[in-house]
Amino acid sequence: MANNRHFKRLLEPGYIGKVRTKNRMIKTGTHFGFTGDNSGHMTDESIAIYERLAKGGIGLITHSSAWIDLPFGAVPGELGGFRLTDDKYIPSFQRLTDAIHRYDCPAFIQMWHAGPFHNGSLTGLQPVSSSALTKEELPKPGYTPPRALTVPEIHQIIEKFANGALRARKAGFEGIELNAATTHLLNAFLSRAWNKREDEYGIGSIENRARIVVEIIRAVKDKAGKDFAISLAMCGAEYGLTKGTTPAEGREFARLFETAGVDALHVRSEYYKRPNRRGDRESVHFPDLVFYPEIDVYPVPEGIDGNHDGIGGWVPLAAGIKKVVSIPVISIGRLDAFIAEKIIRRGDADFVSLNRRLIADPDYPKKIEAGEIDDIRPCTACFHCFSTVELGNDVHCRINAAMGKEKEYEIKPAEQKKKVMIVGAGPAGLEAARVAAMRGHRIGIYEKQSILGGSMPCAAVVKGFEREDLPLIYKWFKRQLDRLGVEISTGISVTRELVEQVKPDVLILATGGVHDLPEIPGIKGRNVVTGETLHKQLKFALKFAHPRLLRWLTRFYMPVGKNIVIMGGRLHGCQTAEFLTKRGRNVTIVDTGPEDAIGEGLVELVIKPSLLRWLDEKGVRIISGIKYEEVTKKGLVITNGNGKRQLIEADTIVTALPLKPDTDFLKGLEGSAPEIYAIGDCRDPNLIIDAIADGMKTALKI
Repeated sequence: MANNRHFKRLLEPGYIGKVRTKNRMIKTGTHFGFTGDNSGHMTDESIAIYERLAKGGIGLITHSSAWIDLPFGAVPGELGGFRLTDDKYIPSFQRLTDAIHRYDCPAFIQMWHAGPFHNGSLTGLQPVSSSALTKEELPKPGYTPPRALTVPEIHQIIEKFANGALRARKAGFEGIELNAATTHLLNAFLSRAWNKREDEYGIGSIENRARIVVEIIRAVKDKAGKDFAISLAMCGAEYGLTKGTTPAEGREFARLFETAGVDALHVRSEYYKRPNRRGDRESVHFPDLVFYPEIDVYPVPEGIDGNHDGIGGWVPLAAGIKKVVSIPVISIGRLDAFIAEKIIRRGDADFVSLNRRLIADPDYPKKIEAGEIDDIRPCTACFHCFSTVELGNDVHCRINAAMGKEKEYEIKPAEQKKKVMIVGAGPAGLEAARVAAMRGHRIGIYEKQSILGGSMPCAAVVKGFEREDLPLIYKWFKRQLDRLGVEISTGISVTRELVEQVKPDVLILATGGVHDLPEIPGIKGRNVVTGETLHKQLKFALKFAHPRLLRWLTRFYMPVGKNIVIMGGRLHGCQTAEFLTKRGRNVTIVDTGPEDAIGEGLVELVIKPSLLRWLDEKGVRIISGIKYEEVTKKGLVITNGNGKRQLIEADTIVTALPLKPDTDFLKGLEGSAPEIYAIGDCRDPNLIIDAIADGMKTALKI
């Protein structure tokens, strides 16, 4: 177990301009939602989130964006979101900064202009950008073709940034984070892939391309004060684009921004996947997603660290910029305290951003300072937090159900202490036990397997550890429950007689769902591997080996043939297809649902489309809208969407169908305790994020 001496540099105070931070961990600008009625004013829910983060000991908090130019500078759907377009909004932002300052934490607010990111198809307005681009010319084909800003319009936007910064200062912010990164307006001037201009803001020189950002920096300093800090988010490089910003150009931009008066540089990147497929090209600025399902370019380009599946992937870009400037540099990209300490010690950066870590555990900085490493709630980079917000919802976290619901999910002592029996140690049962124990109840967990985690250990064997390390979740729960004195009994199958013997006040059933198996001829044949059989085999093997070892061994042996048909095309089926394809199998997926149900349950943004496209590129055939007929020695017989019977030849048929609720177990225990709750998959099969939230909600009711 590490103590705070391991993080000496990370815990040192730092400065961004005149702004002092108590450590080198900061939260950069990310949007959490919670815009309320879209009146433009700060909301109680948003204030509660940021106050909670400040209480957790972070060195600097940057609130998500406040619009400074409506409607063109905003994102449709958030057009009425937080605003700094008028002085009338200042008092509500003052409430936010007051809440953050209570915990010796400075506050910044991010400012940016949507530019080409504004979706004109939703508003009827044509977006603005550095240049007019056709659909074919756009680096992001899904965007609405923009028109070019005139020079007077550019000057007006510069003034709007300066006015917004002045209002931010009046509201109590110590600085702003100016977002000139990714696919928004300011980067559209910096990048030759977006900028086709030939005037003083055009591509004639790197100074011209940087001019709008330089002029905004100077205008903000003139209007808000020289001591008003500016941290600039910038693309250290754009990958996968013809004429995209190169690492060398990123370093030149950094020098220009420092000369203009910026106080810190927050270095990230934009990686365009499938550069030769314009119709479905996507871009990501999360380095771990660059490697999902696998990186699509070799060798790994300059500026990307490809040694850890994207973890710390943007660090070389920040390090390169650090060498050419004297102002602080902020590094980002699925970092943790251990990586951060190394980065700062090496001189690769001065600060680190820990956004997703803070969402999972707002007390991350305090726990680092106290040396309580094992107590940190783990972020497994599932990507739910970012995806839900980008799709227009409020932030949700898989492991931290209270994120964004700080008041609603506040853990308070129970008025009456009760004896609680929890059956099942999957994510729902573990969270119910943790929260109920924290409230003062006496908890006993009964699990029929020898290890905790429910289906998570099995899922880890299939999903792997490159992007999501699921064992971190149930190991963290085990440590928490041990500290809370929760009694855990494994290898026990619960019966009604046992419940009546224990005599709990509350019985919580968290036994997971039951496997679905279509009733067709041949389904019990030797060439069929059912999901239930596979789970039983894996759970037996997990008694003796870690999921990581079992996954490694599957490279050499698996009890399946070369040609495989997977019955079920939702989350389980698609992830099983990825697993088998990477092990050299020829895979066909068949599903009874419509085409748009394929991949259902996968994180909608980036994860689902990335995996489905990867499967297509690897030759995985997906057939939807079918009916299962029978299994023969030659394979699976289906009725296809045209009503014709069809044999899909296969050596092995694997079932990967969605789970069903375990209603029979609940019925068999009715009346065995004064209070009975069914939670998680045994009530409503869903995702880990839903199971943990269900466990917490139920524990707060008791």
